[in-house]
Amino acid sequence: MSRLKVVGLSLVLLAGCDSDPQLQALNDELQTIRQQALPLADEVPAARPGPRFVASSPPLRDPFQPPDQPASRPTGKPGPAPDLDRPRQFLEGFAVDQFQLVGTLSLGAQTFALLRGAAGVHRLAVGDYLGADHGRVVAIHEGQLELVELFPDGQGAWLERPRTLVLNVNS
Repeated sequence: MSRLKVVGLSLVLLAGCDSDPQLQALNDELQTIRQQALPLADEVPAARPGPRFVASSPPLRDPFQPPDQPASRPTGKPGPAPDLDRPRQFLEGFAVDQFQLVGTLSLGAQTFALLRGAAGVHRLAVGDYLGADHGRVVAIHEGQLELVELFPDGQGAWLERPRTLVLNVNS
């Protein structure tokens, strides 16, 4: 019995929606839009041809021949070749950019730099190595660490590049 009441009430509500004047006005407006003529393909203006452009790529050089012009050479002053036979230190396995100078430590006349990175805080002295480019610590000051990196110039010689790590006050 209750199902019959629900179905009957639903039919009465649905019938009431059809007589809504706003709904009828919307249907009339949609009908006028549908009756308007759409532009035919003949009425669409034809595209005017523009200037022609032919894309071409420059000729590629033979990868087995040396280049005619040397590529941009790395800059730096000439330096001695690194000792490739010496045992590498632990911090030479990481890029210098991974480290932050977080402090300095003085024990008597000896000054040490404290670097954070590569799984902890590390203590370096003048003469220690840091980074993949044979970076050697040359000076430690109160707020900075100076090192010199050696890197190949691409023609068999080595160049020196000075680098400075500044104390990170946010650490």
